[in-house]
Amino acid sequence: MKKNITNLILMMTLSTSFADAQKISLIKENLYPNFVQVSFDGQQGKNAVRIVKSPEVIKVDEPTYVKIRNLDFGEGTVELEVMGKLLPNAPDSARAFIGLAFHINSDDSKFEGIYLQPTNAVAENQIRRNRSVQYFSYPDFKFNHSRKTNSGEFEAYADIAPNEWITMKIVIKGETAKLYINGSKNPNLIVNKMKMGASQTGGLGLWVDIGTDGYFRNLIVRKDK
Repeated sequence: MKKNITNLILMMTLSTSFADAQKISLIKENLYPNFVQVSFDGQQGKNAVRIVKSPEVIKVDEPTYVKIRNLDFGEGTVELEVMGKLLPNAPDSARAFIGLAFHINSDDSKFEGIYLQPTNAVAENQIRRNRSVQYFSYPDFKFNHSRKTNSGEFEAYADIAPNEWITMKIVIKGETAKLYINGSKNPNLIVNKMKMGASQTGGLGLWVDIGTDGYFRNLIVRKDK
């Protein structure tokens, strides 16, 4: 198959533990960029979708994602591989932010998300290490609000690093979200009371933030309802 076709059609693999899961094809026609730039690339021998935040979006924890068209998700499990790198012009505040947005409403004015900060995980500063993964809810509960009102409750350490593939599995049930990294048996982060509440549905988005050269592949979705 020609290289340009291979880079365009990124068929998702189905793990044996997801027998009832939906394979998502990350092809151009299925992706809706929202304040991001999208291309198709390969990293470490794997085809991937490359996403970079649009420079006009200055604020952080914003709806900067590629939304999957015609996909509504409420409860269930989402699994994907991500790789976060720092762009050459990344500011000092960049952390290779990369993750998943979910329960996105129709006009992109509300959603929830869990993301990784790979450079924090390898920092020598323990406070930064404790902020390797993060939950937030847009627009009213971003990371800065979380740290002021619920310090440490919605973030945690994870054994991750920039410039390498990381498997994220997010399990959502009711008001609870659990994040599992690289096949871990126990969750790396538990969100016991998501800010948008239970019984939410909406879109899924491949999310990046400032200074991130982000790569995504192998998106698998299993809906419970």
